[in-house]
Amino acid sequence: MEYIIETNNLCKNYMKNKVLKNLNVHVPKGSIYGLVGKNGAGKSTFMRVICGVQDATSGEYKIYGVSNNDSKINKTRSRIGAVIETVSMYPGMSAKENMKQQYRLLGIPSWDGIDELLELVGLGDTGKKKAKNFSLGMRQRLGLAMTLAGSPDCIILDEPMNGLDPEGIIEMRETIIKLNKEKDITFIISSHILDELSKVATHYGFIDDGHLVEEISSDEIEKKCRKSSCLEVSDVKSMTKILEDKGHEYSVDSETKITVFDEFDINGVLPEMIEKKCKLISVTSSNESLESYYLNLFGEIKKEV
Repeated sequence: MEYIIETNNLCKNYMKNKVLKNLNVHVPKGSIYGLVGKNGAGKSTFMRVICGVQDATSGEYKIYGVSNNDSKINKTRSRIGAVIETVSMYPGMSAKENMKQQYRLLGIPSWDGIDELLELVGLGDTGKKKAKNFSLGMRQRLGLAMTLAGSPDCIILDEPMNGLDPEGIIEMRETIIKLNKEKDITFIISSHILDELSKVATHYGFIDDGHLVEEISSDEIEKKCRKSSCLEVSDVKSMTKILEDKGHEYSVDSETKITVFDEFDINGVLPEMIEKKCKLISVTSSNESLESYYLNLFGEIKKEV
């Protein structure tokens, strides 16, 4: 697998405060990589180090295979665009005027492509409306358009959904997915809104106290979080035979409990259970979300500590 960004035992200290502690992250090319962790876990610090805003204390990171210790790193880093913490723009200017300023900063010789970029992020019809009169969602999307001016292969967004109303969240989500699919842009996104993150992310990195706890794809999480039914029965052996005959996938959890995966209706097996004198003690259904997966994962960490 090709990685756009890799870190190897990356550390960042502020005086005696260790924020990143041997962090090992792998961001696949073409992915939407969701960074998940509580406040102070090190997500924003990781982003600032990758963008070159801050230097690493120790360890290494690579961007497109180029090490941060290589003299070519600044040129390679130019392939990354980022909006970290706040969107920088001129509030007294329109979206188009802000884009022209961004072009000037980047040394782009003409205004070619500005209208297309604004259209791409849903700001093509804002006319002379000043940025100070934009909604938060519109300002976020203008920041994204300004980032796109440099034609990046990878975009880093720190809490892009934060403070948005439901309509703004939907617009930002659709824009990210569109850019990922149509422009093949890799995204690294940190977000506290896990339900929304789960609608765009293809991969996740769970960070706690500066450490990477787990990296996992959305497909793997979906398998772990898929719908299931936990059956407590008097005769596990008979119950497994019934489930096998019905073609259900299951796992035996204890001498009395079985977890059945896929769509399962207890009424469909009751006649066979009665015939085999297998009593149903209880049945519970679950369909774990990213939020509950996160809570369970970090709950296990706390138990280990």
